Amino acid sequence: MDQADLARHTPLMRQYFAAKAELPDTLLFFRMGDFYELFYDDARKAAR
Repeated sequence: MDQADLARHTPLMRQYFAAKAELPDTLLFFRMGDFYELFYDDARKAAR
């Protein structure tokens, strides 16, 4: 993803994409208040 695409996302999603680029095979959980969230393919994998 290039910088122009990243600029359109929230800071949290920019952090997600940066971490996912470094750890592509890892499920990334993000704490959102009292809960943890998974995004995109991580959510699909966890749902299986």
